[in-house]
Amino acid sequence: MSQSTSKWALKYRGATVEDLDPPPALSTKPTELISYALMNAYERDYSHLTVVSEETRALLGYLNIPRLKEMLKNGLVHETDHVEKAMQKFQRSGKVYKVITMDTPLEELEAFFTGGVEGGGPQDFAVVTDDNRRFVLGVATKGDLEEFVKRRPA
Repeated sequence: MSQSTSKWALKYRGATVEDLDPPPALSTKPTELISYALMNAYERDYSHLTVVSEETRALLGYLNIPRLKEMLKNGLVHETDHVEKAMQKFQRSGKVYKVITMDTPLEELEAFFTGGVEGGGPQDFAVVTDDNRRFVLGVATKGDLEEFVKRRPA
């Protein structure tokens, strides 16, 4: 464990994801235009949007807005394309996902971001769900965790 992680862990003092007060997840559909998804992300200053099924509202993947901007800049996608062309899909089969809920301790969330939980590799954000993974409640980022640590008294 690095020294900075240890310093952060001392500031958590039993806090959970709920203490981050994550903003509600903003979802888009695979068939929406990229321009519409971008506009929604900019209006709310979101760096990630979840992508859900139109029929079942099941979580299909996500849009990483900084990555999407690069794809647009490089001509890999266009604002008139559908979200499905730029989204990053969740792999359903053969992969175990770490469930992040409002009750997840911040130490566990930090480990998730740094790749320490179940060896999944570093993550940019976490989709916060209910215990049964039926509802997306919000999105937490490493930046949210950093801001929490800055605000928390020593």
